[in-house]
Amino acid sequence: MLNTYTSNISLVSTMQLTIVLIITASIFLVFIAVAIIKMYKLKAENKKLLDSSFYKSDVEKSYQDFTESHLYDNNN
Repeated sequence: MLNTYTSNISLVSTMQLTIVLIITASIFLVFIAVAIIKMYKLKAENKKLLDSSFYKSDVEKSYQDFTESHLYDNNN
């Protein structure tokens, strides 16, 4: 009776558990690899956009020299 009770407890063998864990780990590795590839693609696209002339022109135009305005008396 004890022998049949212990055989019913181990419903999953070590081999089956190992296969399930390997499959789960490989799926997560695929997800991690896809995330890393997307990260590098987004980083390259961000760098390309920042190097474009549109963003450079906005940065150059953002500073203006106001020392020649009418608030200062430059007629000395």
